[in-house]
Amino acid sequence: MQKKQSKKQGRQGERFISLLPWLIALASGILMGLTVAPVGAWFLAWIALVPLWVLVVTSAKGKNQFPPAFLWGIGYHGVALFWITGIHPMTWLGVPWLPSLAITLFCWGFISVLGGIFLSIWAAVMVRLGGQKPWLRVLIGTAVWCGLESLWSAGPLWWSSLAYTQSPHNLVIVHLGQLSGPNSVTAAIVAVNGLIAEGWTNRRGAEDTEEILSAPSVSLRFVNKYWVIATGLLITLHCIGFILYSRPIAQAPEAALKVGIVQGNIPNRLLRSSEGFRRAQENYTTGYLTLADQGVDAVLTPEGALPIFQRNLMQTALVAAVKKKGVVAWIGAFGERGDSYTISLFTFNSKGEIVSRYDKSKLVPLGEYIPFEGILGGLVQRLSPLEAHQVPGSANQIFDTPFGRAIASICYESAFPEQFRRQAAAGGQFILSSSNDAHYTASMPFQHHAQDIMRAIETDRWSARATNTGYSAFVDPHGRTLWMSGYNTYETHAETIYRRQTQTLYVRWGDWLTPLLLISSGGVWLIIRGIKKSSNFRNP
Repeated sequence: MQKKQSKKQGRQGERFISLLPWLIALASGILMGLTVAPVGAWFLAWIALVPLWVLVVTSAKGKNQFPPAFLWGIGYHGVALFWITGIHPMTWLGVPWLPSLAITLFCWGFISVLGGIFLSIWAAVMVRLGGQKPWLRVLIGTAVWCGLESLWSAGPLWWSSLAYTQSPHNLVIVHLGQLSGPNSVTAAIVAVNGLIAEGWTNRRGAEDTEEILSAPSVSLRFVNKYWVIATGLLITLHCIGFILYSRPIAQAPEAALKVGIVQGNIPNRLLRSSEGFRRAQENYTTGYLTLADQGVDAVLTPEGALPIFQRNLMQTALVAAVKKKGVVAWIGAFGERGDSYTISLFTFNSKGEIVSRYDKSKLVPLGEYIPFEGILGGLVQRLSPLEAHQVPGSANQIFDTPFGRAIASICYESAFPEQFRRQAAAGGQFILSSSNDAHYTASMPFQHHAQDIMRAIETDRWSARATNTGYSAFVDPHGRTLWMSGYNTYETHAETIYRRQTQTLYVRWGDWLTPLLLISSGGVWLIIRGIKKSSNFRNP
């Protein structure tokens, strides 16, 4: 009997040991997810990848580690994007409670699984490099990670780059984004984690040999070799970021622009009702008049501030107020394109005339359009409150205003740095960010604010951000938040921003670091591989 129990306990112990790498990977992925709001433990990003790296590298000598990598991706993206579940219940859109739950879980699960797939691809490359020198694994591992993030961000589903784990708390390192965009920060995080992991792996390897066991000083040398480099790299990169962060922001008085923001605080559940439209007109018109009396040059409203089509805007009380006060207004409403509509930001000049329009080009999958609509259209209800078909704006828009060219962003576009870089390169002098995050919990708009901070730093521009329910904010080119609204509050606020025409290295050259890393690491790998083949041929 005791033997049977011992065998059973032994099998249970073996199962636990076999599952241990999976649990470690999932836990470390969750730790990485805690770096962003609502927890904001940004410092964990510099060590949270280490356990997965060690597991993947050691798998080259043992078991396959793709499942742990997959779980790490699910842990990170699942925790970081847990705010997606805040869209439930969507009864205000006419979606019943149970289908609403199913759609919510599908959205959250799909993006988490996609993150796991990308991590599995990265792990496959790292396992293939198991026999390479540690420094080369760090170089290639960093290059591949950045390449995968670039690939992912080129599609419609993107948000949780490793870079945004540092915003808004570690603005010094976020300034590396001025060099080559967010992948500069991502590369720093991956490289430091990789060096720490390689130091651990080599320490363990050294301890497994009789030679090292008899010479502890050599073991210490193995430990210090990579950990010292990791520490030096971490300090050096922060020093570079600090130099960029410390540069003074010189502004000419004539470049000043006093912008007012109205946060209307209209719950999304009211958007489809006459009461909601009445409150929107009242709140935004009152806010506009208040700010106009404060002497602002322009007033910015959130995405969909007036949930009506362009043809009906001219009859609203808000536009009437613009004509009366003569203060420029950027009004969020719906544009028209044939039988379809766009989510747009309209510029009304001092005469109350529309002089420019920016259409949202990055739509939220399932929320604003259905991917593969011919296949999924009959299975998934469109979540938009309008009956018409929503379409994206063109990718190469410019947004001219009475104060010069602006960099415009509507909601989800804040996650796509190339949108901002392109507009800055085309002459955009300041950022106008208009959003409606009312259907999520507070952690989502705070993450959204963190994204806007990164875009301001990367482009070296002042930013004004207006939201429906929070968080609205003003940000300077160093990413410092000058003012931020409350959450679920009605607020107006005015702040002076400045028009700038500077161009960072990232604005001029784009993400040059990722192709450089891929080409250099791939070239070194091919050279070393060729040398090894040549050596094996000469010494069979």
